[in-house]
Amino acid sequence: MYDVFKVLHVIGVVVLVGNVTITAYWKVLSDMTDDPRIIAHAQRGVTLADFIFTLVGIALIMIGGYGAAIVKELPLFTAPWLIAGQILFGISGVIWLGILVPLQIRQARVARSFAQGGVIPPGYRRDARLWIIWGVIATVPLVAAIYAMVVKF
Repeated sequence: MYDVFKVLHVIGVVVLVGNVTITAYWKVLSDMTDDPRIIAHAQRGVTLADFIFTLVGIALIMIGGYGAAIVKELPLFTAPWLIAGQILFGISGVIWLGILVPLQIRQARVARSFAQGGVIPPGYRRDARLWIIWGVIATVPLVAAIYAMVVKF
């Protein structure tokens, strides 16, 4: 059963980190076009993908990680690498929930207003820059958590 949980955990990491990186890539490329239709379409897709794949990734990481730890009787709250991984995962989650989700919702609402070719307001551009900056900041602890899990310091 340990291997099943571990596979779920790894798939969750791939889904979450893959989604985080590819949605940022497509959002930046679409925003660079300055075409309101492309930007609005991409924003809808990024918002939907972020919620679906981020939530699925988080669920798989937690089910797989905690399941594997329980089955293997690993010391969840005393092993430094497990504590570090959980804290780093939590830091990223706080940034995602507290900053990125509100920014993304606001961008999606504004994008609907220019989806048919309207003017892209400066507020959208500001939020897009903040979303990328905070997205990179939120990704750093995820990568650090992967490091902690792999090297088990």
